[in-house]
Amino acid sequence: VQLQASGGGFVQAGGSLRLSCAASGRTLLNYFMAWFRQAPGKEREFVARISKSGATYYADSVKGRFTISRDNAENTAYLRMNSLKPEDTAVYSCAADLVGLLKPDYEYWGQGTLVTVSS
Repeated sequence: VQLQASGGGFVQAGGSLRLSCAASGRTLLNYFMAWFRQAPGKEREFVARISKSGATYYADSVKGRFTISRDNAENTAYLRMNSLKPEDTAVYSCAADLVGLLKPDYEYWGQGTLVTVSS
C-alpha cells in the first residue's frame, strides 16, 4: 500500500488549506485513516482520525477548525484546515491502520506534506 499526501503549502494565519491522502495498492475501505503532524523539534502528534463508517475524532488543539473526511470510492482521505494558526506549522502525514489508535502506531504511512502558517 502506498499513501500519497498532498496539499501542503504556505498560508497566512486565519487562512485555509485542504490536504489529500490518496491510497493505492489496495482498498482501505476497512481501515481507519488518520492525520498526524510533526513540528520542528517536537514529537509526532495525533491530529484527526476517521473510521470506515465515517466516525471522526480530533485532537483538542484542532477541534472546530479541522475536518477530516474520506471518499471510499476514490480511496482518499482529506483534511480541511480552517482558521490556521502559526502553531499549526508542521509536516502533516497521513496514515492507515485497522485498529486506529490515537498514537502513531499505524501500519501504513504517507510521506508527509509541509504546512507553514505565517503570523
